Amino acid sequence: MIKRLIVFIICLVPLLQNAQDFSALWKGHFSYYNIKQVAQGNNKVYAAAENAVFSVDVLSNEIKELNTVNGLSGETISTIYYSDLYELLIIGYESGLIEIAFDNDDEILTIVDIIEKPTIPAVQKRINHMNPYGNLVYISTNYGISVFNLERLEFGDTYFIGNGGSQIQIKQTTVFGDFIYVACTGGNGLRKAQVTSPNLIDYQNWQTVATGDFTAVEAVEDKLYVVNSNRQIFQVVNDVFNQVFQYNTLPSDVKSVGSNLVVTTNDNVFVYDASFNTISQVSTNTEFTTQYTSATTDANYIYIGTTHFGVLKTPLAIPTSFEEVHPDGPILNNPFSVQAQPDGVWVTFGEYTVFFNPYPLNSRGISHLKNDKWINTPFSEVFNAQCLNAISVNPSKSNQAFISSFFSGLLEVNDEIPTNLYNQTNSGLESLVEPNDPSYVDIRVGESSFDNNGLLWTITSFINKPLKSYNPSNNQWKSYSFTDVIPAEYGSNLGFADLEVGNDNTKWVASYKYGLIGFNENGGSPKIKSVYKESENMPVEFATALALDKRNQLWIGTFSGLRVLYNTSNFFEDNVSVDEVIILEDGIAKELLFQQLITDIEVDGSNNKWIGTADSGIFYLSSDGQKTIYHFTKDNAPLPSNTITDVSIDDINGIVYIATSKGLVSFRSGGSSPFETLVNAYAYPNPVRPNFNIVDQKVKIKDISENVNIKITDIEGNLVAEAQSRTNQRYGGYNLEIDGGTAYWNGKNLANNVVASGVYLVMLSDLDSFETKVLKIMVVR
Repeated sequence: MIKRLIVFIICLVPLLQNAQDFSALWKGHFSYYNIKQVAQGNNKVYAAAENAVFSVDVLSNEIKELNTVNGLSGETISTIYYSDLYELLIIGYESGLIEIAFDNDDEILTIVDIIEKPTIPAVQKRINHMNPYGNLVYISTNYGISVFNLERLEFGDTYFIGNGGSQIQIKQTTVFGDFIYVACTGGNGLRKAQVTSPNLIDYQNWQTVATGDFTAVEAVEDKLYVVNSNRQIFQVVNDVFNQVFQYNTLPSDVKSVGSNLVVTTNDNVFVYDASFNTISQVSTNTEFTTQYTSATTDANYIYIGTTHFGVLKTPLAIPTSFEEVHPDGPILNNPFSVQAQPDGVWVTFGEYTVFFNPYPLNSRGISHLKNDKWINTPFSEVFNAQCLNAISVNPSKSNQAFISSFFSGLLEVNDEIPTNLYNQTNSGLESLVEPNDPSYVDIRVGESSFDNNGLLWTITSFINKPLKSYNPSNNQWKSYSFTDVIPAEYGSNLGFADLEVGNDNTKWVASYKYGLIGFNENGGSPKIKSVYKESENMPVEFATALALDKRNQLWIGTFSGLRVLYNTSNFFEDNVSVDEVIILEDGIAKELLFQQLITDIEVDGSNNKWIGTADSGIFYLSSDGQKTIYHFTKDNAPLPSNTITDVSIDDINGIVYIATSKGLVSFRSGGSSPFETLVNAYAYPNPVRPNFNIVDQKVKIKDISENVNIKITDIEGNLVAEAQSRTNQRYGGYNLEIDGGTAYWNGKNLANNVVASGVYLVMLSDLDSFETKVLKIMVVR
């Protein structure tokens, strides 16, 4: 009954928003290893990671994820609280955002009142703690205390309790006896007020119990405890402080759980009874090198949030054995590069700036999603290779991957095991030169790509011979200079953002200062050319991303917009200029992606373009760029951030992996690359049963060739639908559409009516090879 009342009230509250559930086509690949806070209720333990939450049922051990795909914002979480009475989880964020997840409900309620408060500086809106009292929750923030009514799902008063009514940082509140006690930092002490006072909004009704910095206050049965910044915990009796213990490190979490007090420090969890007798103590374990962040307990177990292992579960009575509890996921939530494969995706977390600065150097491992299981390789196993970034998988040896390091060289991985680190001592790779420190080694290997001959090409920044080829079959390296277009004295100061290898063996390089560079060995007489000037129609000299499409046109992302080199075959012979893409918007001609900082461009099986940007999300464009099929942002899709760091496409399964600054998500676009023949073409689902929504979900005709005509007829030969690859492309509104290697039929005939039950023939004709094939589809309505 309570829940139904809440749902009714949701419709009446103006500053609440219902977030969408994107689980049909989207999937989140979030990391759940670094836990900010744990809470419990309804026989579940809830754990908040950086920007996602999971729950574990303590009876069945079932784990459920809650992330942007379910409707969360993707912002950075600061705390959580579960209400048993109202059966809901409240999630507080560093930005001041609050989201509410209801038990057994797919809807996420988004509350933006604090974010939209103009009188509170953005840096002071962080949610620090939530303390329940009856149907209210006292929300501690960096500006004061806000009161939220759980029954009405609306905010009440806000208390600014600093001297003169100023905004001060509140770490925690608790209700003890007739008073609400407040732990304040910044020298503002421990304060209290009558909890039933009708005028708590007046700062003069709050009195200072003690001065100093306080980080926690908690009531357990008939006892009150406070923690100060000196790591001391006191029992407060009639506002008199009695020190009971001093911790080695400052407690990060202090909470009352039933009749117990649970205190968490970096390396210990203490469980006390109300009189501060120790029930259990859990020290960090050598098997799990980590820090503790938060903890809770039930009658049998302690559940500890950690920075590296999710939640560790250990027996309350004898806490010597540990069970790691968390959903499967990558190591971290800040993917930098991704490389999709038919069985999953590789992920690295390297990070360097747009000006090719990797400092401060990071020490992170790699993650590989393979057959729906994450394989995580820690930094300790990658030969100390730092700032790992671009990934290339050997097309002739799918178990072999090469991962660039923007400091240490090139890492080789075989069968998930790092086997070699190529650097200046054992390969053709070179370190940049530091004039004041000749012994300094810094090998900034960036993008890489295999050519049709099995050679791996890499690009290294800040050296005079940046382009390298490596033959994995004989360990032979070759180096190539760009001095014909870049002065030698400047080449050692030049960074390179992307590398693309064409079928004619031309290497296309995106550079800083010299725009697009094309290079071809040309049988020992190298050809090289750059395009970067305004007279060549480049918007800026900084090219950031490249992609060759299926018509051999080169799409060029820059620091300030998009360009296309339509004629790549005569690049070295002609005076070259690149073109912007002009579109009509409301009848007005405009430049596509004008002044956008483009971070990546990928081409899918139907020659459409996925274009990632630095702050505007991701665009999905038709093959010529004239139609924006999708523009995904945080507002209309489960992107945790509008900053796209990389994109990669699994053309076999039609999955687009999108790496953002706050996590990895994938979108099942459904498109796939065409096949050379029609031998393996098939249709599904088949039969089409009554419970299948044929209009929306559509029948797929898979593994078709690139240039194909498709006719669907009934068993008597009457034409039902027809499509041709280059005419009836997907997203054109046709009943039968073709997208690369897949066709989609919505079950409608030429009269735009859904067909009746029966057997339908799908006649495929390759327009180039004249190969034909006939499929049968049974429709049951």
